[in-house]
Amino acid sequence: MGAFSIWHWLIVLVIVLLLFGRDRIPKLAGDLAKGIKEFKSGMKDEEASKTVEDTPPTIEGSTTTTTADNSATKDQTVSR
Repeated sequence: MGAFSIWHWLIVLVIVLLLFGRDRIPKLAGDLAKGIKEFKSGMKDEEASKTVEDTPPTIEGSTTTTTADNSATKDQTVSR
């Protein structure tokens, strides 16, 4: 067996029912489920915003320079 027998769990269940009542327990469970859903959707939104922030902005019509172009420019600057 475990630390608690079935009788211990039944006593705990009766005490919980007396404290909260039958009507409040489903409401509490529903509120907990809504909170978990909102947390998950917030995490998805945060991950989506991170991926948007991590991507570098692109400029239309811009040309990229290669290392060969950069080294040629450096040589010209040094020789002047």
